[in-house]
Amino acid sequence: MEKIRLNKYIAQAGVCSRRDADSLIDKGLVSVNGQTANMGMRVDDSDRIIVNGKEIKGRNEKIVLAYYKPVGITCTEKDRFAAKKIMDEVKYPIRLTYAGRLDKESEGLMILTNDGDLIHAMMRGANRHEKEYIVKVKEEITPEFIEGLQAGVYLPELHKTTRPCKAEKIGKYTFRITLTQGLNRQIRYMCKAFEYHVFSLKRVRIMNIGLETLHPGEWRVLTEAELTALYTALDFHDHP
Repeated sequence: MEKIRLNKYIAQAGVCSRRDADSLIDKGLVSVNGQTANMGMRVDDSDRIIVNGKEIKGRNEKIVLAYYKPVGITCTEKDRFAAKKIMDEVKYPIRLTYAGRLDKESEGLMILTNDGDLIHAMMRGANRHEKEYIVKVKEEITPEFIEGLQAGVYLPELHKTTRPCKAEKIGKYTFRITLTQGLNRQIRYMCKAFEYHVFSLKRVRIMNIGLETLHPGEWRVLTEAELTALYTALDFHDHP
């Protein structure tokens, strides 16, 4: 097989992200064939790679799951003060991580995977990947509110203006919104700008992946058709 950069190899083995792999290499916690690794080294499955005292046994099969995050689960792997952490709730035999957060009060679709390249591609805001949400608010929805969301909203909390987006009223207190960016608590701040208060927020779609029949706390392995469409949209030349 072709040699690839060490940080990419570590990420594909499901150990950590490429950024975290760089940090481990920089701290001297990675060795290749008995020698302390250098940033930018290229390796393949024939090399003996030790990360933080543990040998990597080759790259893992790519796993991509759709997960319905319930309300009350925190998207974190390291916060010891979080009562319920996402990776403690998803009992999967190999280490997975997530692409894109949902805040503790929100629910809905998350993508979990051991493919560091997939996470990297999905997290790049410049790619403008669609994410769709169903939102219930406490105030009655007006046409002016929907038009305001669509046009873009200045968020003083983040010192940013949101990109124009798609939004539609689907009930007296419920609307659907499709974003192409992932600012922190973006929808809640957008509603707040118009003096609306979010009652519930559920993500129902990421790109071509939907919640389908999942219930809170459940997960499913993506179908081959979903994987092909996802990796094609992300301009990957190969996929699991």
